[in-house]
Amino acid sequence: MTFTAEEAKAAFPDEVVTHAVTRLVKVPGLEKPVALITLDNGHDHTRPNTFGPQGLVSLNAALDVAFEAEPAAIAVTGKPFIFAVGADLSGVEAVSDPKLAREIAQTGHDVFRRLTESKIPTFGFVNGAVMGGGLELALSCHYRTLSENTAAIAFPEVFLGLFPGWGGTQLLPNLIGADAAVTVIIENALAQNKMLNVKQAAELGIVDAVFGSADYLEQSLLWLAKVVNGEITPERREIDRGSAWDAAIARAKSIVDGRTHGASPGATKAVELLELAKENDLDRGYAAETEGLAELLMSDVLRAGLYSFNLVNKRAKRPAGAPDKSLARKVNKVGIVGAGLMASQLALLFVRRLKVPVVLTDVDQERVDKGVGYVHAEIDKLLGKKRLSPDGANRLKALVTGSLDKAAFADADFVIEAVFEELGVKQQVFAELEQHVKPEAILATNTSSLSITAMASKLQHPERVVGFHFFNPVAVLPLLEIVRGEKTDDAALATAFSVGKQLKKSSVLVKDASAFVVNRLLLRFLGEVLVTVDEGTPFEVADKALEPLGLPMTPLTLMQLVGPAIALHVGETLHEAFPDRFTLSENLAKFVKAGKKGVWIWDAQGNQSADPEVVELWTQGDKPSTSEEVRDRALSAIAEEIRIMLDEGVVAEAQDIDLCLILGAGWPFWNGGITPYLDRSGVSERVNGKPFLAPGVASVPTA
Repeated sequence: MTFTAEEAKAAFPDEVVTHAVTRLVKVPGLEKPVALITLDNGHDHTRPNTFGPQGLVSLNAALDVAFEAEPAAIAVTGKPFIFAVGADLSGVEAVSDPKLAREIAQTGHDVFRRLTESKIPTFGFVNGAVMGGGLELALSCHYRTLSENTAAIAFPEVFLGLFPGWGGTQLLPNLIGADAAVTVIIENALAQNKMLNVKQAAELGIVDAVFGSADYLEQSLLWLAKVVNGEITPERREIDRGSAWDAAIARAKSIVDGRTHGASPGATKAVELLELAKENDLDRGYAAETEGLAELLMSDVLRAGLYSFNLVNKRAKRPAGAPDKSLARKVNKVGIVGAGLMASQLALLFVRRLKVPVVLTDVDQERVDKGVGYVHAEIDKLLGKKRLSPDGANRLKALVTGSLDKAAFADADFVIEAVFEELGVKQQVFAELEQHVKPEAILATNTSSLSITAMASKLQHPERVVGFHFFNPVAVLPLLEIVRGEKTDDAALATAFSVGKQLKKSSVLVKDASAFVVNRLLLRFLGEVLVTVDEGTPFEVADKALEPLGLPMTPLTLMQLVGPAIALHVGETLHEAFPDRFTLSENLAKFVKAGKKGVWIWDAQGNQSADPEVVELWTQGDKPSTSEEVRDRALSAIAEEIRIMLDEGVVAEAQDIDLCLILGAGWPFWNGGITPYLDRSGVSERVNGKPFLAPGVASVPTA
């Protein structure tokens, strides 16, 4: 044990300490009592148990008490609904001493390993949320049970730019096999931190038994007695340490290369450690974990990941500039103008989250029927997956209706338009709506680039118009850009934020400026890449230039996903607003006119190449750039654009830019979105003369 109690307190003075308390419990069928250790930080389930130095010291002391009692078994459980969710990340941010980083890494191993090497049987009673170091604590026990209502089971470390560093990379593959461990530790983490459900955890063999939540502890203790008495012997799968392990590591390398392109040291280290785990030597494995963890804890990449974590889990929950929530109006009915794919996705989201009547309108009955039919079909799919009960599905379907008459919105409290992206069309829609809706109804627009102020300029009540910009696919991407027009009042804005929260979206307040945040930055980025192609850079060179950032997709693949016509339209809007920075590509216009959907085509084997027809119609110059030059130009452009946006007050701070790119464009946690990357690579200083963030924000603080 590395820390004393005094040293632990000095290391993380502000730690919310998870205390571990041992009590001896008499269990039927056992002569000796069971030493039951309960983890509890004194808060409710909204503040989960975590481990900082003081928490580890407390657990170590509780283990001392348990071992001294010489019980029949030792079991660890958590407070209601929570087992433990890992290391105290807020404390890690403040670490500036490499010695302290190593002590944190070592102490976790020292304490948890006591459970693994115990001669007395040890049990993890996972009674609720379990992630990261909490899951490593459970894996350190000889046996595990799980409550059937556990909502979150995961190793999120690689998502943050780290790796499971308190035994996870060594214990999990030797329990469930290398391939399954690659899925849990690497693949799921890099798929936007995908969680396991209870059934999956049991099927993988992470836990030995699942019990109902009502009498979970009692059932777990009775099961423990049967294991101790030899009445039950939990199965352990045979681990293939030959070609299957090697194949799993090859798959892990492929996933990490494909998703991060070498940009995340944590992901790369996780693969190395999983490969080492093949030896099943805890001394070597834990030493390597400690070494790697101590090194990563002192890296700016990890601090950028923690910065992202805080943005998503703290800043996103308290949006900068949002009005007082008491001003929000209640929404008992929603209207949606349009019944196309985007409008239908919105209808599905509103009815599922708000559970209020939702009415779609469009120009003809066929479109209305198609939109309502889409929503009903999606609800049926949820029913088929047992995510809804038959009664629940019927109730939701009954709430979604269609109408050709906008008078159907007369009693709606919130009406959002999702029609063609043309200012005149949207102005006309709002003018018609104002004839039917009540004076206090909020009028929202899902525009991706047009002016909210201009849209509302001809209305009697422009103060109730607000931008409500979703990202596609609506059900997946969590960002909502809420745009305040020049005359939007606080009540409309507060209602928009309230609705966004009910929709379970993360909302960011944005000034009414062309293309707002995400689209403006992506188009500046993409525009610079397209300029280099116009100048003569091969498509392959330009498209792969940004790989070192580990972005979720390349610029030209992004254009294909968004749709070239939409990219062109938003580009035209931005060119009109900022002609000196957003150039119009004649080649892109020809591309769209020719009906092309993307630059790339794939053969039957999945090999990518440029579409010969695209190559033919794209007029290129004779000044090609290298991939390094393309990357430098793109990063310089985005650094300049962010500075201008901050000067214009498009968002409150650089943190909001990063939050938008993480949640709206899927940019990596380990980059901190983009500004920490621009700072640590020197681009911010070179382009703008100063970094975006203060020292110690998304970087290692100076001692």
